[in-house]
Order: sequence, then C-alpha cells, then structure tokens
Amino acid sequence: MPLMKTSNPALGESAFRDAAGRYSGSIDAASRMTLSGTVNKTGILLVLAVASASWTWYRFMESGDFASVGGLLMVGAIGGFICAMVTVFKKEWSPVLAPVYALLEGLVLGGISAVTNVRYPGIAIQAVGLTFGVMFALLFLYSSRIIKVTQKFRLGVIAATGGIMLFYLAQMVLGFFGVHFFALNGSGMLSIGISLFICAIAALNLVLDFDFIERGVNYGAPKFMEWYAAFGLMVTLVWLYLEILRLLSKTRSRN
Repeated sequence: MPLMKTSNPALGESAFRDAAGRYSGSIDAASRMTLSGTVNKTGILLVLAVASASWTWYRFMESGDFASVGGLLMVGAIGGFICAMVTVFKKEWSPVLAPVYALLEGLVLGGISAVTNVRYPGIAIQAVGLTFGVMFALLFLYSSRIIKVTQKFRLGVIAATGGIMLFYLAQMVLGFFGVHFFALNGSGMLSIGISLFICAIAALNLVLDFDFIERGVNYGAPKFMEWYAAFGLMVTLVWLYLEILRLLSKTRSRN
C-alpha cells in the first residue's frame, strides 16, 4: 500500500487525485467538492442507515425471533459488501450507490443491535453515543490541529489496521477447521484489551478520513466525490460502532 494512502480503501489520496485530474478541466468552482457538501451527504447517509436499522430493530423486537431478521441481515451484509466494492471502483456512481450502501448496512446494524440489546439492555444506545462521541471529539482535535496527521502517524495506523484485518481473516479461515480463539473472544481481560486496541485503531482511521477528505477538497475533486467521501466515512463509522458494541458486550458479560 502506498505510504500516502489512508488505511480506509475508499478514501485513499489517489481516489481524490485521480478524480480531480480527470474532471478538473471540465468543471467550475461551484461544481467541485466542498467540506460542507461532504458533511451534508454524510448526514443523509446516517439518516438512511438509521431508518433501515429501525426497521430491522422493531421487526426483531416484535417477534423476538432471530429468524424474522436473519434474511435481512444476510441481504444487508452481502449486498453491502458488493455495493461497497462496486463503489470503490466506480466512484462516479457513488451518488446512487452510497445511499444504497447506507440502507443495506442499516439492516445489518439494526438486527445485530436489537439482538445484542435484548441480552444487554441499553447497550445499543450506549454504543451509538460512544461512536458519535468519539467521532466529534476526534473531529474537534483534528480541526484544531491538536492531532496532526504526519507520515509516521499514517504508517502506524495503516500497519495496525492491516494487522487487524489479517487477524480477522485468520480467525475466519481457522474457524472453518474448528480452531477457535476463545481466550481472545471471551470476556477475559486479554480479550477486552484487544477490543480496546481495535476500537482505538478504528477511531484513528476517522482522523485519516478527515485528513484525506480535506486533501480531496484541496485537489478540487468533482462534486460527486462528496458522496464518495461520505461513503468512506460510513465504512469507518460502521466498523467503529460494531467494535464498540462488541467491547461493551464483553464488559457487560463480566457482571
């Protein structure tokens, strides 16, 4: 991975540079990406995700049966992954695909949150609050330049994120052969410590996202890249929320 790319594959600097170079000669200043436009698009995606999440949430709560939302979770997970992959390679389609991705991910988040909330009442709203709290805190720290994205910072976050992805992949592959890491996925202190580390890395990816969105604006990327940038932020937020929910589940299970 090039040194100047964010660990979020959707928001690599090359994505903005290539789009800006391709369209820069055919768009005026009013048709270029802005920070305010990106914020607005991110807000729209969040609303869409909450709407579809509410549907699977209430559907599960009414029936109390996971089977009532299992199919929706499968559609959301597979559809969201496919939609994300297409969006990464077809950035100009992001004004359509980003909202679809948000709706599909909402199905997954709503179902998982509802099931977890039944076991640990109140955990979902805690995870939501912490996710947005972390996002706004890091946005403040980044915008005030208290946190500066240096070359070493990028390399550290990228390396840690890559290691986490390899760790998850190894667990998944070994799980097919009956090998499970119960000590790493239970409620022990080691498992909680690992979850804290993963949450921290997911949160730091937000800082890289903020940095590269700002770079996209400076490159003069076309307007549709606002949707693409909002999509990239959604990818990180979904990951952060799920990791926080998982961490809270581990701590609650110790009580």
